[in-house]
Amino acid sequence: MKEATEMQSADDRGQQTQAAAQAIERLLKFGVRRGLLEPIDCYASRNALLELLRIAEPCEEEVEEPQHETVAELLEPLLDYAVSAGILEDNNTTLRDLLDAKIMGSLMPRQSEIANRFWSTARQEGVQRATDDFYRLCIDSNYIRMDRIARNQYWLAPTEYGDLEITVNLSKPEKDPKEIALLKTAPQSHYPKCLLCIDNIGYAGRLNHPARQNLRVIPLQLDGEPWHFQYSPYVYYNEHSIIFDERHRPMKTSIQTFYRLLDFIDQFPHYFIGSNADLPIVGGSILNHDHFQGGKHRFAMEKAPVERSFTHPDYPNVRLGIVKWPMSVIRMSSHNKMLLLKLADTILNAWKQYSDELNGIVAFTEQAGVSVPHNTITPIARNNASGEYELDLVLRNNRTNEEHPDGIFHPHQELHHIKKENIGLIEVMGLAVLPGRLKEELELLAEVLTGKLAFDRHIAEQPDHLLHKHRIWIGELLASYGTGLTAPAAERALQTEVGRKFAAVLHDAGVYKRNEQGMSGFTAFLGAVGFRA
Repeated sequence: MKEATEMQSADDRGQQTQAAAQAIERLLKFGVRRGLLEPIDCYASRNALLELLRIAEPCEEEVEEPQHETVAELLEPLLDYAVSAGILEDNNTTLRDLLDAKIMGSLMPRQSEIANRFWSTARQEGVQRATDDFYRLCIDSNYIRMDRIARNQYWLAPTEYGDLEITVNLSKPEKDPKEIALLKTAPQSHYPKCLLCIDNIGYAGRLNHPARQNLRVIPLQLDGEPWHFQYSPYVYYNEHSIIFDERHRPMKTSIQTFYRLLDFIDQFPHYFIGSNADLPIVGGSILNHDHFQGGKHRFAMEKAPVERSFTHPDYPNVRLGIVKWPMSVIRMSSHNKMLLLKLADTILNAWKQYSDELNGIVAFTEQAGVSVPHNTITPIARNNASGEYELDLVLRNNRTNEEHPDGIFHPHQELHHIKKENIGLIEVMGLAVLPGRLKEELELLAEVLTGKLAFDRHIAEQPDHLLHKHRIWIGELLASYGTGLTAPAAERALQTEVGRKFAAVLHDAGVYKRNEQGMSGFTAFLGAVGFRA
């Protein structure tokens, strides 16, 4: 009986191994068809995968070429085999992600090949074709996780500023308790220094740092210095790209920033490019490595009109105005690149020193005997429909006080039930990236509006209830909509109301409010720089 069981177990293992060998062949065929590797490269890639998965021999029978499977679907049986064969210590997302990047790294061309191919295509067929091909390669290599990005919720919310874009971020998988426990005991490392460093190319990863064997970047020059272009692994909009400094040096907004932005759109005229601000609270999540974000997408802010125009005697060939937007945006455009750069630098330097206490704007405060700056700018560059260089300069201030410890020009506490995180470049332009917790919370809120779930003391008084943080909002929703909506109507109502909340978030982040006092202050600042209405 024991021998029969062992024979059965051996047969099962043999079948699993054979299935994994077949899966390798299907992945190789996918790689050849998608241009990740040439047919002759399959020998080396096959052997690398056999070694990685501890399989002695390849599949000898002919395997059908995959037709409709995504790369994630082709990887699944190999990851499952690694679990069953004991190659992975545990069947968790972190370990599976580390292995799937290593598997795809075996199929990837060298970094230099990708770069040479990109610039050769750009010269012969145009840079847009080059970015199209590179974007597709990053998807096919599973660096851009389209299977997870598809989980994000997305909708447009109509507001007085146009349709704001709302996304509930579900693409980053949650870690289970075992993974969290492993992270606590994982050895610390300072290599690579951050997620943006060039050293990430080909990096094996670890429990607290993603694997990057399938990462490839495009080298370029910005203002005569070495920078690199890549796509974000979790794209929030079309062709969401990251342009990062080859050197690991902090974010700093200066005239060099404007040079680099305009230099980039000279080379990539079909893309916009923007920078997070360089101060905490109003900046992005990575302030220790200078970088920009770009892509082929029109945000609501770009579509927003200029509502007040100004002239300047020293800049006759530059158009400038205040944009109709909840944040404080100066839009300037010109065919004269150098004049635009000079003006942008003039406005930046003036704003860094400018205080307007009536509107709560203080440029510096003293902290422990040190003068701490608070004013900076979020800049965005693009080529406009008239073929001009166009710069949007969003005025930012990161000061805090007792009433607003998270930031005076930051989402205020009554909005934290929807959005508490920093308002960075993407949100500034009109795309809300909201926390994944909202998916379940909005589903429960819809039940309240349909009458399926009662708004009772359990919600109102118990802090651990999922909807407790929304209790004030629920009262407002019920006053507007009642409890008799159909499920589709409740969903639409909540999407609209979330859009209004996001517009309020942007209002909070605006340094000059959209009232008489605020707009008067905004005009006064431009007057201080020499502009006339």
